Amino acid sequence: MTDRLTFDADTATEYDRGIRRTLPTYDGLIQLANTALRLHAEDHAKVLVIGAGGGNELLEFAEHNPSWKFTAADPSEPMLKEARAKVESRFGTERAEFVQGSASAVPLEQLYGAASCLLVLHFIDSVEEKSALLQEIRKRLEPGAPFVIASMTGDRTDPSFDELFGLWRQCWIDRSSLSERQVFEMERTVRALSFISQDEMEQLLRNAGFGRITQFFQTTFFSAWMCVAK
Repeated sequence: MTDRLTFDADTATEYDRGIRRTLPTYDGLIQLANTALRLHAEDHAKVLVIGAGGGNELLEFAEHNPSWKFTAADPSEPMLKEARAKVESRFGTERAEFVQGSASAVPLEQLYGAASCLLVLHFIDSVEEKSALLQEIRKRLEPGAPFVIASMTGDRTDPSFDELFGLWRQCWIDRSSLSERQVFEMERTVRALSFISQDEMEQLLRNAGFGRITQFFQTTFFSAWMCVAK
């Protein structure tokens, strides 16, 4: 697939500002994800954070759960570096360890009591690869461990898909200094990402070994679910 977003040093620097324009309720998503994990996670849980680059969910989780410790994984070295800097400047070096790579790069020796994978799956091209990632996460979780996932979702054949993109586009035009031409170019890149429907997402979660699957968030074409490892 062409015109893919890349997570280089420039992206890492601009991520915090850009994600809040792309997803205006981003901070609410992070807060709700934390609460969803707290519903079922133990007080001293070891938490696996996949796609941790940028560090914002790590900060939220660590701030509100002082006894949790984290393994944070991300394939992008600059994004992971940004996450490490944020976490270690606020909480020191004892709360989190960092792994460059995806879930498969995290050793299987230890099972985790909770996990998150926020805003990652739409960057993975094929349904088979998405499924494989979810299965790798499940392998690393204790039975009953909570899992939260957020992704862009949508059915390209549904007229609402284009309507939601229109809302997204106008938000960028209204809230940034980009020209309409620049926003349309960015939209072309985002539309090239790998969207699946909400029903397909829930089926992937079931197939990977998760149950009690509950959608708890949606803004434009961003959705999030909480579930537990069966």
